[in-house]
Amino acid sequence: MTIAAYTGTFDPITNGHTDVIRRAAQLFDEVVVAVADSTSKSTLFGLEDRINFAQRALEDVPNIRVEGYDGLTVAFMQAQNVSVMVRGVRTVKDFEYEMQLAQMNRHLAADVDTIMLAPAPEYGHVSSTLVREIAKYGGDVSALVHPSIAAALTEKFA
Repeated sequence: MTIAAYTGTFDPITNGHTDVIRRAAQLFDEVVVAVADSTSKSTLFGLEDRINFAQRALEDVPNIRVEGYDGLTVAFMQAQNVSVMVRGVRTVKDFEYEMQLAQMNRHLAADVDTIMLAPAPEYGHVSSTLVREIAKYGGDVSALVHPSIAAALTEKFA
C-alpha cells in the first residue's frame, strides 16, 4: 500500500489544492492531507479550522485522511508511513522552491520521494494568499474555494 501526503498550511485550502489532492488520490492508495501548524507563518485561521475546512472540501474522496502536525515534515511523514510527498506547482518560481524542499527532504529522509503535480489550468492562478486578499476586500471567492470556506472568509472579514 502506497501512502502519499500533501502538506501545507492551507490557509485556507483552495480549489487548486483540492484539485491536486483529488488527482493524487487516484494515483495512491491513501493520501494524507497534512495541515501544518506553522510557527513561521501567521495564519488567518487556526489549525482546527484549517483541518475542518480540508475535511469538508474533500469529504467525498474516500481515500483521503486529514491530519494536523507540527515539527519537521519528514518526521511526520515517517510516523505516518508515508513514502511519497505530493507537491502542487503552479509556476517556475514554485518549481524552484519545491525542488529545493524536495532535495532537503530527500537528504533528511532518503526513503521519501517527492512528486510534483500542476493544478488544472483553471486553478493555476489561485493561491491562499490571493484568496485571503480578495476576501478581505469583499471580493467574491466562491469559484476559488469550497462554499463553507467562502462563508467562513466572509464572516471573518465582516
